[in-house]
Amino acid sequence: MEPVSLQDFVCALDLASLPRVLRVCSGVYFQGSIYEICGNECCLSTGDLIKVTQVCLQKVVCKNPGTGQTMEIAPNFSGHFSPLTGPQSYTTLEELLSAATQRSRKLPIGFMSTHRITTESRVVPRDQPLLLEDVEAYHGTYCARCVLDTKTQQFILHLPLSQKGPFWEWQPGAPQPLLQALQDPALSNRLFTCPALPWRSLVLRPQYELQAIMHMRRTIVKIPSTLEVDVEDVTASSQHIHFIQPLLLSEILARGGPFPLPTEILETPGGPPIFVGPWVGSLQKGQRLCIHGLASPPWRILVSTKGRKVPRHFMVSGAYQGKLRRRPREFLTACDLLGALQPGQPLRVVATKDCEGEGVESPGFTSLAVGDRLEVLRSGQAHGAEGQDIDVLVCQRLSDQAEEEAEEEYEEVEDEDQILLPLYFSSSFVEEMSDNRRYSLEDLMAQFSLPCEVKVVAKESSHPADPLPSFPGLRLEEKIMEPFLVVSLDSNPKMCFEIPPRWLDLTVVETKGQPGQPAGRPPVATVEEVTDAFYYTLRRLPAFEKQPPPPRPPKSRGLRGQKKQSGKDKSAQYSQVSERQQAPLLPKPKMKTLPQSAKDSSNTYSKISARMKGLRYTTKSITEDPDNDEHDYEEILEKFRNTL
Repeated sequence: MEPVSLQDFVCALDLASLPRVLRVCSGVYFQGSIYEICGNECCLSTGDLIKVTQVCLQKVVCKNPGTGQTMEIAPNFSGHFSPLTGPQSYTTLEELLSAATQRSRKLPIGFMSTHRITTESRVVPRDQPLLLEDVEAYHGTYCARCVLDTKTQQFILHLPLSQKGPFWEWQPGAPQPLLQALQDPALSNRLFTCPALPWRSLVLRPQYELQAIMHMRRTIVKIPSTLEVDVEDVTASSQHIHFIQPLLLSEILARGGPFPLPTEILETPGGPPIFVGPWVGSLQKGQRLCIHGLASPPWRILVSTKGRKVPRHFMVSGAYQGKLRRRPREFLTACDLLGALQPGQPLRVVATKDCEGEGVESPGFTSLAVGDRLEVLRSGQAHGAEGQDIDVLVCQRLSDQAEEEAEEEYEEVEDEDQILLPLYFSSSFVEEMSDNRRYSLEDLMAQFSLPCEVKVVAKESSHPADPLPSFPGLRLEEKIMEPFLVVSLDSNPKMCFEIPPRWLDLTVVETKGQPGQPAGRPPVATVEEVTDAFYYTLRRLPAFEKQPPPPRPPKSRGLRGQKKQSGKDKSAQYSQVSERQQAPLLPKPKMKTLPQSAKDSSNTYSKISARMKGLRYTTKSITEDPDNDEHDYEEILEKFRNTL
């Protein structure tokens, strides 16, 4: 096949023959574009292979051949089109008939007039199709016997050959819808007429969008047919060519198989690693993987170690079969106690730190000492010192006698003290428990809420390298619902692990069956250590954001009032001391009427005191300016001595 333009190839393409493989013979590049503009491919290199899978009509451009004007119509345009056989019009019927005879056209001949035709029996509208069947004598004159078809009835008209037009010749047949007119290869590059459009004749220029597959392209490529590129159909000689289409793990997860799926890594996502394991370094370009399917169950538990300065973090699968034993939980605030309180499950704690309750504005609060035992009952509200409502935790203080009776009769004594702990109250508590039962992870999640303190007492038998039993304590923090894919390495089929496509979305390509793969799914490592960066990324998930922050203590207005009152008392004391110091300085009166100088002494002292207050500012300015020779402060001191 000779190279043709992409537009001509698509217009002549039989849609039933898809898919077709094309080779680009002359590439094209739009300056300023990278690879796609508005979602369409606009850059193709010479030699590229394109596998066209679908062709969609986007719009049709109608062009007036006489004026060059254009207009666009939608693919669902409801008008009908009649093809014209010639590019020119004729002034009379005799001229039309002579031109058709010279082209060896046989009767009947289809035509239409651009003006209205009036006859004895009927008026023919403009652009109304007529069919010239024969020439015969009518009332002594040679006339053209024409048929007018109105779709409901046919009429015979006799028009003289001298009838003036202009007339356009059109191909006999019923007018066709837009899509049918475009798909008829015999009507390619023909003139059409449509009564619903304002022009007598027009040319139809369809614009298509090709959906194709290209080598190493992950998505379907969309190419406009108007792209100025020449192509060649090489379908017959390209049967051996395999178009490699990259896939993301998330796409494999979304389509759901088929599994097992042999793949090869093309690209790994950037960023720091999220897991710490022997298989992490193997996830490189060129590594072959076997995707076995979706991991079950779909939930994981985020776990942090306890008892070490630097905690480590793990993601434990719901399929973990190790045995766990509950450990007493530690609580630092009353809000933590409220979060751990579950209906129908008693919560008893022991205080591990003395607390006198300084700054606690709760009327029912008393000091706590190390060893005090409390039972958390419920949440409530209490009136604070300033009359404001405070959220509190209602607790019951337990005695040793109550402990003995609780062990025997599970009842509390009547003389136990009830205390109210504000939710912002900060202390230290440890849970009082005597549960020695060994739980599986699934049973633990079903019976208790998170967070939960546990100790692994029996490791999983199918996971010999289980690291969890080596830690003195674990904190089960959050349950994560996220789909994982079970993957094994082609180089080591026994090494099977789980990958979350949401956070580790590898780009892979499907390959042929790999030798050496086991028939069934190998055992999966159910414990994976995560990096600190990824751990804090998980902590920012919406599941963690739902946890409310601990309440802040209310601002104490009474404390501010005490500070203000103490400030007033200090100022009052200072004024009293000042008066006592000033009294001996004043001269004792010896007469009932004091001299004028004595009368003004108090005022003079006041003025001097006022000037003395500005002394330090004057001294500061003098110190800052060493060239200042003024000594006003010495004159003030001298006047002060004279006054005394």
